Amino acid sequence: MNSRERVNLALRCRKPDRIPRALGFFSQDFEMFKLSDPDAHFKSDIRIAEFDAPATQNKFLQYLNRLPDDVHVGSTAQLQTYYEWNYHPESDAEGPLGSIRSLAELTEYVFPDLTHPDRYKGLEKQVSQWHKEGLAVAGSPPHLGGVLFEIAGRLRGFERIMLDMVLQKELVHFLLDQLTSILIHNSLILARSGVDILILDDDVAAPTQLMISPTMWREFFKPRLAQVIRLAREESSELLVFYHCDGNFTKLIPDLIEIGVNVINPVQPDCMDALAIKKEFGDRIAMWGTVGTALLWTNGTPDQIREEVHTRIKTLGPEGLLLAPAYDLDYVPAENIIAFIEAMDKWGGITS
Repeated sequence: MNSRERVNLALRCRKPDRIPRALGFFSQDFEMFKLSDPDAHFKSDIRIAEFDAPATQNKFLQYLNRLPDDVHVGSTAQLQTYYEWNYHPESDAEGPLGSIRSLAELTEYVFPDLTHPDRYKGLEKQVSQWHKEGLAVAGSPPHLGGVLFEIAGRLRGFERIMLDMVLQKELVHFLLDQLTSILIHNSLILARSGVDILILDDDVAAPTQLMISPTMWREFFKPRLAQVIRLAREESSELLVFYHCDGNFTKLIPDLIEIGVNVINPVQPDCMDALAIKKEFGDRIAMWGTVGTALLWTNGTPDQIREEVHTRIKTLGPEGLLLAPAYDLDYVPAENIIAFIEAMDKWGGITS
């Protein structure tokens, strides 16, 4: 069984030959290992197909180089749209649309063009090559740090968008409609390119609860995500849909299943009860992640990481599980990453 077959079985809540693994849901760059392709070196079952950088890449890189040394805002791949959106997290709390006060003003705003063919002309070839190597391929539409809620919050400012959803609903619906149109366009491009998994991510939760009520999420976001998924599946009927949200979004799981999500991520163990989710929804939704708190990854020992992996495999696998860190590994000791891989090698099959 190759990686693509393994991942497809696991994420459809069926039994693979062994539990598939990944290092994250974006391409990883572990400088401490000096590796050109960490995913290949550590035998990840997943590869991430990415849109090409914008035509303004040189100016974008200049922008990144001007950031203060103590500002860490993510990888180049995650940030490639910041320049296009005129978004400056290091200095601007309000966001590029923060000064807009009415729907009439918003209708005059010209949204960045993320649809130029140069952005995705090599995508299909990239996916095809990984498929020839027997690998599963996931793809994330380019966005400003989240497909709907997060990008709206960054454009308007977090406090303002929260107020807007109560006081200026018409403005919010208009903004989200524009963002959804962009999201649909790029999701269809990914579906047509042949990716196995469409990545949709939006942090709508804090560590203990949702940042907005389930009712509000259902009003503003559920129907739009449902439309994206429906249209993407019209292009690729076997497409798997992945939904990422940090924090505790347990209350949204039935809704996510209803609109066609196959797998949730990262299911952080200090925020969500993966075993309870497995017992209630294990035949309908898979989990990608589940391994380790941020504190464990940064301050724990390799033996503790190995034991965490072993526990997750025993209690959550083998059906419906793709094992990966539940937190970004930006500042994690190298020996803990190696311990994760060693544990997967040792216990990644059926365990006693």
